[in-house]
Amino acid sequence: MTTPHRLLLVAASLAGIAISAPASAETVIPRAVAELFTSQGCSSCPPADKVWNDLATRDDVLALTLPVDYWDYLGWKDTLAKPSHTQRQRGYARSLHARSIYTPQSVINGEIDVVGSRRGEVLNAIDRGTLLDADIGLDISANGGKITVSAKARGAGTEAGTVWLVVFQPAETVAIGRGENAGRTVVYSNIVRDLRPLGKWNGKSTTYQARLGNLAGTNLRCAVIVQGEDNGAPGPIRAAAVLREAM
Repeated sequence: MTTPHRLLLVAASLAGIAISAPASAETVIPRAVAELFTSQGCSSCPPADKVWNDLATRDDVLALTLPVDYWDYLGWKDTLAKPSHTQRQRGYARSLHARSIYTPQSVINGEIDVVGSRRGEVLNAIDRGTLLDADIGLDISANGGKITVSAKARGAGTEAGTVWLVVFQPAETVAIGRGENAGRTVVYSNIVRDLRPLGKWNGKSTTYQARLGNLAGTNLRCAVIVQGEDNGAPGPIRAAAVLREAM
């Protein structure tokens, strides 16, 4: 497959951007959120995976990799894929009014759909995306297998949304044994391992908590995003923060 794969489903969207200044000694506030929907069974994806490896080194971008499972029938079952990632991508398709989903697809700030392997277009989308809401202050701490998130209103007019906890693995190298990428070894960065809602954001200062369970003490990292909704589908990301250290 030399062109991005497309499936007839319905449009895609994500969202997010913020201000690149630390909220505390432990929390980093990125200026953009970039999600990549990729697959080990897609021959068009390794170039996009390399782009995300580079983005993951930047403090001003929260670059997340979400492997999908709909190419597993091609002869190789993606070792990192989750059905929930495919569902999220389909949700973006609805909110972006797209006719299809594909790999490698990237969604910048929940607003811009870009082919993930097109480095220049991805960087341009990050630069021109809507800034995250400076009126939402986020801070994260981790202690004893528990995550605590503080969301504070810094001004009037903040829009409602959902606060999501994102747990991600900084890197993994996969030797692909079959399928379109047979014989290739691919490095993945910031692979999403858990994505769960912590609660609604209503514009008021609120504290959220979550137990990590068996994810605690595994050298994973976590981030928080505040994301709007479009008729039940993921919409623009209002704010984001990343815990600097591993959990």
